[in-house]
Amino acid sequence: MSMVKNYGFGAVLLSSTVFLVACNDSDNNRAASSAESSSVAAPVQLTLRVMETSDLHANVMNYNYYQNRPDDSVGLVKTATLIQQAHDAVDNSVLVDNGDLIQGSPLGDYFAKVSGLSTGVIHPIFKAMNQLDYDVANIGNHEFNYGLSFLDEAIDDANFPYISSNVFIDDGDNNADNDEPYFLPYLLQEKTVIDQAGASHTLRIGYLGFVPPQIMQWDQANLTGKVIAKDMVAMAQRYVPELQAQGADIIIAIAHSGLVTATAKGLDENASYYLAGVDGIDAIMFGHAHRNFPGDAGYEGLEAVDNIKGTIRGVAAVMPGYWGKYLGYIDLSLEYAAPTGWRVKDSQSVLLPISSTNEDRSITSLVDSHPGIVEAVADDHTIVADWVSQPFAKITAPINSFFALVQDDPSIQIVTDAQKWYVENIVKGTDYDGLPILSVGAPFRAGRGGPDDYTNLAAGDVAYGNVADLYIYPNTLKVLMLSGAQVKEWLEMSAGQFNALTIGGVDQPLINEDFPSYNFDVIDGVTYQLDLSVPPKYSVAGELANADSQRIKNLHYQGQPVADEQMFLVASNNYRASGGGNFPGITADKIVIDAPDENRQAVADYLVVKTQQNPESGFDPSADKNWRFVALPGTSALFWGSAGDAARSFAASNAAIEYVSQNDEGFGVYRINFDD
Repeated sequence: MSMVKNYGFGAVLLSSTVFLVACNDSDNNRAASSAESSSVAAPVQLTLRVMETSDLHANVMNYNYYQNRPDDSVGLVKTATLIQQAHDAVDNSVLVDNGDLIQGSPLGDYFAKVSGLSTGVIHPIFKAMNQLDYDVANIGNHEFNYGLSFLDEAIDDANFPYISSNVFIDDGDNNADNDEPYFLPYLLQEKTVIDQAGASHTLRIGYLGFVPPQIMQWDQANLTGKVIAKDMVAMAQRYVPELQAQGADIIIAIAHSGLVTATAKGLDENASYYLAGVDGIDAIMFGHAHRNFPGDAGYEGLEAVDNIKGTIRGVAAVMPGYWGKYLGYIDLSLEYAAPTGWRVKDSQSVLLPISSTNEDRSITSLVDSHPGIVEAVADDHTIVADWVSQPFAKITAPINSFFALVQDDPSIQIVTDAQKWYVENIVKGTDYDGLPILSVGAPFRAGRGGPDDYTNLAAGDVAYGNVADLYIYPNTLKVLMLSGAQVKEWLEMSAGQFNALTIGGVDQPLINEDFPSYNFDVIDGVTYQLDLSVPPKYSVAGELANADSQRIKNLHYQGQPVADEQMFLVASNNYRASGGGNFPGITADKIVIDAPDENRQAVADYLVVKTQQNPESGFDPSADKNWRFVALPGTSALFWGSAGDAARSFAASNAAIEYVSQNDEGFGVYRINFDD
């Protein structure tokens, strides 16, 4: 049984029974701990394996619901087997989850938005997790996406306790001294452990749990007036001494929070580095960032971060990616020495993958599925697999990517519109409210995977499975603050997709085949033209190639020229915002909103909202034609595209494009005229 609304109590877990203990009533616990510890002969050493899952996002089965096929690279059903193996390999282990469980896949959407939860109905993520011996779980930011009532009903069926140390009931009195926790703020658990000599001992483990305070921004509609979120580090500094006073031998922080080493500002979203500086925390199980620690190259060279051993400022830490792709664990080497008690002598953090990727990009499973989980969620899985094929939105015009490389395109437009809509909602009431918002998209399916690799959705019903056609990558949405000059340079880099054309030249090659199509970014919210009579300013690698070249012409916002110093919020994805593609000046330090949602989820949610506005007819996803080429009289060029009937028919309706032939690789060869 999980507990919520604990109103200022801690908890001790003894022999699988939970007892509430007032946080300031610690004398008896401290005396018991001292009496027991005094009987332990030094030196005593043992290893405690602390295992973690995080950011599962309702990925229970090894299945891609968007594509309606098995996917052995994801799923708790696979991670569970690693958990069992890691548990059986040692004498002492505990298992924690770090949140973001109930949202993030069509399975999560179905139970939140379609079937709902009622008393007696168990969410499939907990049907699965209840097959395993979780000791405790922390609340992630996405747990709040569907409101507190849904969250309370969902976690009520977990057979392990939930904690959150920095979420409090909003009592409306502006007096922080009397704020009461919404969840259990911490857990003190007694665990029987075996030392290296085979003797047993009782180890008191304290757990803290943290969620980004930004939940108050991301889910303000669900949380305003109901709860408040406080600074993670401040709450750690408050509760660590309480756990120590109650007899905690070691303290583990379960932080749904990433790792950055910049100077703390307070109420930080990614606070794991700062939590490592709180005296008394012995290990940090972190997440939220959908990255791997140790091992992710992005953590190389960070001050006081050991990316091999897995420590942050000397404190053991691990982050196991997302979607169940990895099990993370820390082997804590503990030593008892009187009179100070137990201490962490050494540690090693480990990530175990559930699959490997072959040279041809196929997936090889490294573990079998957990049979108990397969059986527990079989009916739910079947229902959702069927549901994703059913329509959930409606469009009045086709969405295709046949000519996304040469003209404004509906497959990009739907993404940029969805991102803009998302950002408009999350900035309401913040310091960013009122700033102009731009949105960036790229042609993900434009023949890169072969002559059939194009999006082609007919007008009419749209199913969840179609969303993967519109956004194929599991990126998360990020928002940068950029000047007009920086926006222009972004577009100059993007314009490198095209070869320079000779005015009056006929059938010149248009596309630079060395330029990845997913780096051809379109920026919506501004209008502009591309002049291909001049060479690209930047190389494919993002290096300045022709400093005086200016391909981007007539860059306007709301009909007025964009000034170099004008500031914009620019919605993109984690790949581009963190420097992917080597776009000039586009780096992670420009991110001002590190949104928690996938771009793909934003597209799905946007489709629902737009369809609801016109449920009978649906909505028009056509491109707004915010960019075009500068006219080059007498000039034409050739490019490759789909040779299919749909593409050729679409070309026939466009006066500037004509089908020429089909090449040996199966692509259609098209001519584009630059006369107008």
